[in-house]
Amino acid sequence: MDLAHNIDLKKEVRGIRAAAGKALALCAACFAAGYLVLPKYLFFPTTTFDALVFTLRIDLFILLWVVVAVGVVSHARRQSTADIRGAAFGVPSESIKVKIAFLQNTLEQAFIAIGSHLVFSTLLAGPPLSLIIVATALFAIGRFTFYRGYPQGAAARAFGMVATVIPTMTILALSLVALARTRFAP
Repeated sequence: MDLAHNIDLKKEVRGIRAAAGKALALCAACFAAGYLVLPKYLFFPTTTFDALVFTLRIDLFILLWVVVAVGVVSHARRQSTADIRGAAFGVPSESIKVKIAFLQNTLEQAFIAIGSHLVFSTLLAGPPLSLIIVATALFAIGRFTFYRGYPQGAAARAFGMVATVIPTMTILALSLVALARTRFAP
């Protein structure tokens, strides 16, 4: 892992911007394609209750990423004499630090994503629910590429981070617009 004094900040920021641009383009394309194509092949619930059930079932795949992240950390702890006693007994070794960071970030992102998805499904039903499927698929792409890129630095993990965050922020923004249109009434 690079020490701070070995990092060319300007180069890293350029890399972050380039990766973020690619992730943003992927997210936009996936949202557009998902919204236009998925309703032609899938039926989406039209009642609030059914939309919530649908969303909870789709969000199972986000929860699975939390399970994977917990498993990665757990497995790494069992392989390391420095880490096997747990976090309460010392500073994590170098071999587990990235895994712990991945777990923590995945927990944070999953909480925000699932909360946003649930709010969205109380405000919109029918074809707009296709965006929940797209956001969940992008969450998986984002988590995988974030974890793979993490050891190589901020620019290498930026694509994964943006591919995770943009779908959630899009769902959240659409929820705010839908809420404003309803004037906060059920």
